[in-house]
Amino acid sequence: MDFDGVLKLYKTKTCIMSVENMGDSRYGNIRVAAGNKAHADDIEHMTGRPFAPGCPYEMCFPKDLNFENFVYRSAICGEPMHSYVSLYQLGLWLNMFMIPLDYTEGNTCYCIYSYDVTPQANTEKMSDITAASAASILETCIKLRGASDFKKAMNDVIADIRDVCGADECCVIYIDDENGKCTCLAEARKPDAPYSVSDFLDDSFYPMTKKWDEMLNGSTCIIVKDEQDKEDICRRDPSWREGFERSEIETMVLFPLKNKEMTIGYIWALNFETEKTVEIKEILELTTFFVASEIANHFLMERLTTLSSIDMLTGIKNRNIMNNRVDRVIAGKDVLETPFAIIFADMNGLKRLNDTKGHQAGDTLLKDAAQLLSDVFYDAEVYRVGGDEFMVMACKMDPDTVNKRIAELNEKASRTETIRFAVGVSLSCDEPDILKAMRSADKKMYEDKKRYYENYPDLIYRQ
Repeated sequence: MDFDGVLKLYKTKTCIMSVENMGDSRYGNIRVAAGNKAHADDIEHMTGRPFAPGCPYEMCFPKDLNFENFVYRSAICGEPMHSYVSLYQLGLWLNMFMIPLDYTEGNTCYCIYSYDVTPQANTEKMSDITAASAASILETCIKLRGASDFKKAMNDVIADIRDVCGADECCVIYIDDENGKCTCLAEARKPDAPYSVSDFLDDSFYPMTKKWDEMLNGSTCIIVKDEQDKEDICRRDPSWREGFERSEIETMVLFPLKNKEMTIGYIWALNFETEKTVEIKEILELTTFFVASEIANHFLMERLTTLSSIDMLTGIKNRNIMNNRVDRVIAGKDVLETPFAIIFADMNGLKRLNDTKGHQAGDTLLKDAAQLLSDVFYDAEVYRVGGDEFMVMACKMDPDTVNKRIAELNEKASRTETIRFAVGVSLSCDEPDILKAMRSADKKMYEDKKRYYENYPDLIYRQ
């Protein structure tokens, strides 16, 4: 066949791919048999060397099992193939078409590969998918965006993905780089599935996921559909062999979840229906964009909530969340279960410590004091009001228990070198109005502080 004559008819980057048909769904060498001028110019620009007809495909394109599968299905199986994917390592988008050629030479089959690469995504091309895939992706978006319960929405979505894959097990793995661990955000299993993702998530799992980006090597996913794919993965990373054998994994889908080019997790499916390989790839290549976005947004909102409600020095609740709680009580939206107590605790001697030993020592004192308050009032709400002042809101706590806890607090503080509390308490049996109770406890706390310095005048610090 006159390959060059055929290729002259194409304006876009186009080449002829050849692949050896080894039978039994296996294939041999994949080569770029010929290419048009646009292809040759692109390869020289990308690699710095002239295009050589008949070269191994890795001389022109990154080695990729998914690409090989496309060539196999088009050239050998006679299927027209199309995909629009993100080459995230290069910051590019690839729009690719493969058309089978009715031409063979011995056991070598051929297809036409036409492609275009752009730096930005084209939403029209992203939506150029089958109606069934579009419906599946749209359903995922609706479930994610319309949900008030993130965990339930993720479980619903992963159940749908498991159905699409026909897999024994499907899950979303979140990579927590800050704490160096992985967690399962959602999981769906067949009732008779012999394993769960939780069986794998031990201390060694996080370091293993850090190798997955290397295995992907710029590919959008890893799909292991047969023994040939399995052997290729095991050659790249021998640690997979034990996992395949131990867990009876025959086929596997692994899609990275990317947020701003950073991998935040993976969608993992085990023992899927291989006849659905193309459908799975088409659906998940887009679904992962939406799933990754929702996961990133969820954890961002959690982080913002934490920043707005937690005192970053001590780790306990801050004044902002305390004010919100009090406002809800005043408005009748929250009800404090009686009997309750409002307790104000202020540090004695913090200013002296800051000025004589430095603010780092003062910060340590505040953290230790917050921890002690949280330990003693483990069943109450502990807030850092500001500076060296704390408030405890103890619901369903009778006066005798409150007094015992205050005694315990002071006794444990006395065993430390630096923690000394001035404490004021207001009980609901004396003052049921929360604002009046807070003012009363605050006043009693300053009276206690005054008594402390009257008893220990040498500790009064004057700068």
